[in-house]
Order: sequence, then structure tokens, then C-alpha cells
Amino acid sequence: MLSIGKVVLPLVLLGSAAFLSAKEAPVVPADLANYVARAEPGFKWTVEDTKEFGGVKAWRLKLTSQVWQGITWTHDLLVVKPTGVPTGKMLLLNEGGSASNEKALYAALLAGKIQAPVALLLGVPNQPLFDGKREDHLIAETFVRYLDSGDASWPLLFPMVKSVVKAMDTLQEFSKKEWDEPVTKFIVGGGSKRGWTTWLTAANDPRVMAITPMVIDVLNMREQITHQQSSLGGTSQEISPYTDRGLVPVPDTPRAQSLWTMIDPWTYRDRFTMPKLIVLGNNDPYWSTDALNLYWDALPGEKYISYSPNAGHDLTERDAAGKKLSAERAINNVSAFVRYQLSGKPLPKVGWKHTTQADGSLGLTVTADPAPQRARLWVARSTTKDFRKARWESQAIEQKEGEPVTASLPKPDKGFIAYYADLGYQIDDLPQWLCTQLRVVGAETK
Repeated sequence: MLSIGKVVLPLVLLGSAAFLSAKEAPVVPADLANYVARAEPGFKWTVEDTKEFGGVKAWRLKLTSQVWQGITWTHDLLVVKPTGVPTGKMLLLNEGGSASNEKALYAALLAGKIQAPVALLLGVPNQPLFDGKREDHLIAETFVRYLDSGDASWPLLFPMVKSVVKAMDTLQEFSKKEWDEPVTKFIVGGGSKRGWTTWLTAANDPRVMAITPMVIDVLNMREQITHQQSSLGGTSQEISPYTDRGLVPVPDTPRAQSLWTMIDPWTYRDRFTMPKLIVLGNNDPYWSTDALNLYWDALPGEKYISYSPNAGHDLTERDAAGKKLSAERAINNVSAFVRYQLSGKPLPKVGWKHTTQADGSLGLTVTADPAPQRARLWVARSTTKDFRKARWESQAIEQKEGEPVTASLPKPDKGFIAYYADLGYQIDDLPQWLCTQLRVVGAETK
């Protein structure tokens, strides 16, 4: 299980000529930082339940993170710790919903894989609110209220980020009481809008030592929507909560620009110096297949890509008949990344270059240190640039000792082709696939 939920694309922010150029230095507004730093007299937490099973101890905490727009936000916070593991660093995932046996078992599964404590912060965001609105409809509502009022605390991402910050406060207090070694650093993750929350939390809290945002392939939002319209023939149907509210296009106003700068992680990109594993599904209906290419090069520091072929927004792979298989690839890739961060072992250094040869054939050269145990080339074909329903197939890449990993394939004689490579590694008992960027090439591409 990977609890991803619905994603949100803030199209309310698009269509303004006043946006910053992608090449300009980002101007970082103080609104989010000010909201996170605002005192919360009602902040509190209690231990509601404790259980032990299968070499794991689990706690269920009840957290009150803040009062936002007169509404008290409360959360279940599940904490699991395998016996005998170090406790100075931990994985913190933010999700929707409330505590359940299924979520506790999922946290225990991850804790066993990474051999460290895991916490699941639930109820991000608190919902339903404002006449029963949830998820995308709720975020769209808060965007409209900001545009109408100018109150910078309205965008729902602000209380979502603060709930993660308050969860870190809670976990540090809790671990100081319960464990010999209190938690000092966190690897933060989440999917979809919780991945969006992950990016913004990392930009505002130094306790975040690494991040793994999932299925939120939309940094650099202004350029993304232009690219999406070109690739998909329009905006995705998945964003109807925004289009139905008439939020696109947006008047060219300072307030619309302000909203964009506050909530687009692209604005904060210079702060993302911590290690990053970006987890994506190749068939996610929300995004253009090559959306990552619009922000990858601008991200500083250590960064890795984990694509799941034939997987959508839930990261669950599917067979050729469309039957769901599992999200094991994504779960193992995240777990391996976290294991590396906790152990202090360096991840493999991977670099790549896409090329077009004189005869029109397509090439991919990958350098890796250490060399991978195995390598594959993934390829999909489509009559258009929309690959969301395309089938991805792989073939092994023959490796020669001491040489880069290389692959080539012919340019399509019609339609379009998308391709990338992944390299197989192992950290202890955990398999991991590290991917290159993917490239889309059409028959008419020069």
C-alpha cells in the first residue's frame, strides 16, 4: 500500500504574464515561514494507545497541531519502532485519513525494511471543511478565498506544512521521554498533495535531512501547464475541481502572482540541498510523461529519480491487461533510499547523457560509480506526446566492465517514442532501481 490520494494542480495560479522566468533567481516570500512560525497556544499531544507485535512497538498519539481560520486541526500520529534500532533519525510520512490497523501494519512494514522508527502523520489536511469539501475541491476553495481576501494564511498548503512541522516537534518531545536517543533529524515523504507538502516543509525546516516526494511532478508550475497543454492536447481531466470553479485563466494581478510564489516549490528550489528521491509513475494521468525535465536541472545537491513503469498515481504497476500488480518497486526504492540516509553510506553516483546520432538513431550513455548489478532500457510508444496510457517494455542492457552503460534505438518512423534507463543496485537485503531522466522523441524531431 502506498497511500497517495488525489493530487492537486494549482491552475488558479496560471495564465499570468507577471510570473518569474524560470531562469531568474527565485524571490522567496516570507508568508509560509511566517505562518509556520506563528505561535500555536493550543498545540498539544497525548499518547492514546500502545501495542507490541512481531518485534515492533507501536504508539498512537493524538496531536493538535494548530488553529487555522478558526478551525482546530487534530491528527492521529502513528509511531512504530523495531526492537533495538537506533532512534536519532526517523522516517516521517504525511498522509490523509485516520488511524487504522492497515496503516499501522504499513508503518511496521516500512520500519522493518529501513530498520529505524517510522511515523505516519494522518489527517493532512483535516477534512471535510466548508460544506463538505475534500481534497482538490477543498484546496481550490482556499485558493479562491485567498484571491478574494488577500489573507495569506488561506492557502491550504500552509496548515498542511505546519502540521508536519508540529509532528516533528511532537516526535522530538515524545522520543526524549520514551527512547534513550531522541530524534534530531527526519526523512520526510508523502504522495500527491502530501508530496507537495513534503517539498514545502523541506524548504522551511532544517530538521529535514532528506526527502522523498511522490507523484507530484509539477514543480515550475507555469512552464508545466504550458508543456502539459502541448503534450496532452489540453489540461488533464483530473483537475476538474479547478476548472469547474473558473480558476483558469487567472487575471494578471499581483495577488495571483503572490499566490504562485507562495505555494510553488520551484520558488524555494535553492533550499533543496538535502538528498532527494523523486518517486513517479510513468502513467500518472495528472502529468506529462517528461514533466520532470522542466525542473530537474535546477535542483541543487544530491538527487535521484525512481520511475515506476506501467504505474499511475497510486504507484501500483499493472500488467499488459491492466490488472493491478503491486507497488513493491516504489516501496523498495523509497526504503533503500531511506536506509542509505540512515546508515550514512553514499548512494551510487549516476550521470547520463541523451544523444542523437548522425544517422538519426537515439543514444543514452550512463556513468555509474559503483557499476550497477544490472541495467535495463525502458521504452514506450505513442501516436502523440501523451504517454499516459502507453505500455512500457524493458530490455536488458549488456554491460562491459569498466565502461559506461550505453543503449541505442532507432528514431521512430511515425508517432513518438519515450525512453529511459534504470540501474539495479542492492543495499543489504533491499533492491533499488535508480533511473535516468526520460526523453520523448517524435518522428519529425530534428
